[in-house]
Amino acid sequence: MQARLDDVKAQLRIALDAAMAGFPKGELADAMAYATVGGKRLRAFLVMESARLHGVADQAALPVATAVEALHAYSLVHDDLPAMDDDDLRRGMPTCHLQWSEATAILAGDALQTLAFGLLASDQIGDAEARLRLVRAFADAVGAGGMVWGQALDIAAENAAEPLDLKAIKRLQGAKTGALIRFSAISGPLISGDETGPLERYAAALGLAFQITDDILDVTGDENVTGKRVGKDDAAGKATFVSILGLEGARDEAGRLADEARSALDGYGDAAENLRELARFVIERDT
Repeated sequence: MQARLDDVKAQLRIALDAAMAGFPKGELADAMAYATVGGKRLRAFLVMESARLHGVADQAALPVATAVEALHAYSLVHDDLPAMDDDDLRRGMPTCHLQWSEATAILAGDALQTLAFGLLASDQIGDAEARLRLVRAFADAVGAGGMVWGQALDIAAENAAEPLDLKAIKRLQGAKTGALIRFSAISGPLISGDETGPLERYAAALGLAFQITDDILDVTGDENVTGKRVGKDDAAGKATFVSILGLEGARDEAGRLADEARSALDGYGDAAENLRELARFVIERDT
């Protein structure tokens, strides 16, 4: 898995640089490039492996992986803003609005989001029907019924009279974090026109396991390793998987979900071993 992930990272860096190369030089383009530096690239990896499982070549899947990472970068830039999560560290660097300005960070996020949709129109992906399936699913995943809705729920929870219960946290994180993970995982069958069900089940479990691990790292992690501030959720009094389940309970639930994700891949046989390994990696990571 690590070799494949390293290969995806290398391909993605070239593709991101190429996608932004034609923009006018200046602060906006610099901030966009800054926002795409670093990261685990797990969503891009999901795209590329999902595509491989469904007979889609890397060349066709790469614009989709690039779109996902551009969209993810936008979401982080906006989430870090003072009006949102108000963070000052991301991927081990000052957040975009501190490195540049709030206005430039907002515009860089806007431009990265637009870039993502443009990338999904690439002829490199395949026929028009495949691209249309991708655009529709992407819009559903990242808009007012998906990722952005999840962020709205998160902000509303900060001002709620009572902390969220477990069901509400799962709904929130299933949108805020899980929706883009789900899109990444099903992009292969969306391109090929195949059934998405097994990878949808995989992604649902993987996304929750990923978020539970994030909540664990917010308690146990070292910001010099994670690249972002830790202890913020507890300081803000936010309900998390750890605050509800306890540290060991959260670890057990993450492990159960990772097993569930792996089981969803049984129909793919050995070809899905990289995605099985990803489910293990997600809950064992320290960043």
